[in-house]
Amino acid sequence: MSFAAVEPSQALEFRVRGRVQGVGFRPTVWRMARELGLAGEVLNDGEGVLVRVGGAQSRIAALLRRIERDAPPLARIDSIERRRYSGRLPQEFRIAESIGGPARTQVAPDAALCGACAAELRDPDERRYRYPFTNCTHCGPRLSIVTAIPYDRATTTMSPFALCAACEAEYRNPNDRRFHAEAVACPSCGPNASLVAFGRAGAPRDGDAVKLAAGLIARGDIIAVKGLGGYHLACDAANPEAVARLRRLKRRDAKPFALMARDLDVIRRYCAIDAVEERELTSVKAPIVLLRATGPERLPEAVAPGLDTLGFMLPTTPLHLLLVDQFEHPLVTTSGNISDEPAVVDDTEAYRQLAEIASFALTHDRAIANRVDDSVVRVMGGRSRVLRRARGYAPAPLRLPSGFENAPDLLAMGGELKATFCLVKDGQAILSQHQGDLENAATLDDYEKNLALYRSLFDHAPSAIVVDRHPEYLSSKIGRAEAERRGAPLIEVQHHHAHVAACLAENGRPLDASPALGIVLDGLGFGDDGAIWGGEFLLADYLGYQRLARLKPVAMAGGAQAVREPWRNLYAHLKAVGGFDATPSASGDWSALNGKPLATIDRMIEQDFNSPVASSCGRLFDAVAAALGVCADRQAYEGEAAARLEALAAAAPNETRGYALRISESELIDIDAAPMWRAIFEDLRQGVSAQTIARRFHLGLAQSITEVAIRLAAARRFETVALSGGCFQNRLLFENVYDGLCEAGFTVLTHADAPANDGGLSLGQAAIGAAHLMRTDMTRDGKDGACASAFPAASSA
Repeated sequence: MSFAAVEPSQALEFRVRGRVQGVGFRPTVWRMARELGLAGEVLNDGEGVLVRVGGAQSRIAALLRRIERDAPPLARIDSIERRRYSGRLPQEFRIAESIGGPARTQVAPDAALCGACAAELRDPDERRYRYPFTNCTHCGPRLSIVTAIPYDRATTTMSPFALCAACEAEYRNPNDRRFHAEAVACPSCGPNASLVAFGRAGAPRDGDAVKLAAGLIARGDIIAVKGLGGYHLACDAANPEAVARLRRLKRRDAKPFALMARDLDVIRRYCAIDAVEERELTSVKAPIVLLRATGPERLPEAVAPGLDTLGFMLPTTPLHLLLVDQFEHPLVTTSGNISDEPAVVDDTEAYRQLAEIASFALTHDRAIANRVDDSVVRVMGGRSRVLRRARGYAPAPLRLPSGFENAPDLLAMGGELKATFCLVKDGQAILSQHQGDLENAATLDDYEKNLALYRSLFDHAPSAIVVDRHPEYLSSKIGRAEAERRGAPLIEVQHHHAHVAACLAENGRPLDASPALGIVLDGLGFGDDGAIWGGEFLLADYLGYQRLARLKPVAMAGGAQAVREPWRNLYAHLKAVGGFDATPSASGDWSALNGKPLATIDRMIEQDFNSPVASSCGRLFDAVAAALGVCADRQAYEGEAAARLEALAAAAPNETRGYALRISESELIDIDAAPMWRAIFEDLRQGVSAQTIARRFHLGLAQSITEVAIRLAAARRFETVALSGGCFQNRLLFENVYDGLCEAGFTVLTHADAPANDGGLSLGQAAIGAAHLMRTDMTRDGKDGACASAFPAASSA
């Protein structure tokens, strides 16, 4: 007589870490476990999701496989820890109440409206037909509404809205995609939209608020629209008068406006879209994507003055979709603020700040807990690259490379422009959303508010503070004060070293890897010698660096004024060539210099008065732009001259010759622009077009950068090059440098998930600070090796 074998049972507890709260993870596990006939429970706590399960070993193994393979669309599993469980288990698998504890989980980014919710929104037979706050576990607000961990309705700004019976049934129904969707709502129980007049006559009183707002936009009005992470200002992008009025009232002279369109077909009327750009536009992140404005139709020049790109996004929320559905052409949807201020999130503040710009506000009664700007990406070299990391991306962490697993908790403060901060916790870098320029008082206040928020959300107590070495950066001053208050070590990091380290970290470069050549091209950074750096070649790892080459330094006549007025850089560069003076006959060949106080500039440079020398690539771009009559007198926004110069260069696609720059070798290799300036001067005399000159400049600079890397590699034996700095947001420069280095046989690391500009600085600071602290600990313990470096470490204060 034979008997069938009985499979042994067991009870296990799984700790799932990652982005697993607020993304439908618990209901997914619930359904899987019920289908497999397992006992137990799943719940949220401060560390992520806890799964306690009992049953046959093979079925538990199957559950694990399915969790790893079929996690919800917005989830990201970083690790699953397993251990025996000896407690009692419910026989019918359930979703248990959340419990508190130290916050070690991820807060999900806000997610764009999903296809299923969009279909409901447009279906007259659905109870959420035209409901502006439709969402489910696959889409909707997350970071913008969360106030604490664990992520539950009670810890979001949805807490005032009690669920109606129908929504409660969906919330409790495991077969519904709204099962435990914390922001679930409907017209009966959720937030409501309304149209509010900003003290203007003729306000419509009754009817569908979104349709009424659309009618106002169609007649030429500017409307304030309350979005996920802040207000937008919206107008008809095809109405030149409305766009011009928005510019005037917002005090935004030239910076391009963001656009929102109903669908891809509308965007294609104005822009070319490749496969990567389409994927980004339709992703759950739904960023603004910079696209080539080469479609068959044109928008008014005032939308993006002097540029050959337009920044488009698709509707991010149900409210936005309902609004743009009324239009066959795009809407301007720019940040709801006065120029350079942070976007408004508070309704009372919206009235105070925006009433002089917008006639009405399309608003609602769900509070915005946390300001989150729209993200911006650009496809370069066939890959999407984040230029501004905010909605849809933050606060999703970036895993630090091999060797950083035991990195201590620390806080990196970032820079002053395009500021972000970065927390290191559990071997991950939690990069904040874009904060803005800290020179603005309101932005600085928001930066400090978000610091406190992130510390609370992630239960973060830093063991050290990392700052930029610049003595006057406000972020560094806050960091120094914080380190003193906590009695924590302060680590000061050189600006361009942080750029290189950010690129290395993002690309998973191990802690113990050999040094790579970092090429950093940007505007300004405080150098070790007290000078301004900005065109740097650093042989670097996480612990140190050696400066090997640079753009030849040139005076910045007037200091910060030279950043705003490109003609000053043109004149300084021409003087540096030699033989150029301030006589009328000399300046007559350069129209940008006519009428300028050149004799005064001569004295300033000769007496070294407010004229620091700078190896800045950004100022070189400004000088060439001014030579071509582009933004010579004034830049309306940071990088305007360079962006317009790139647009000029893109209009001469058949030009393949670049201007030669001189490469001279001494203690440092210098890239000297003198021969380029002589060539530009001759081309101007010959009547060569500005487009051709601009392209020759880009190509020549890229060729020189590649040549310097090849020369350095022959002497220093490195194989990897990392590209960073804001100038590498220029598509033409980036792609020519990248292609040239790849053709020369280098492994080239570039930014994608973190910005190449100063928005990525805090990530690099965090990696350098962690490496520095770990080496200090290992040295204290009598160990060395994994954290060894050929360079001096970052300085501690």
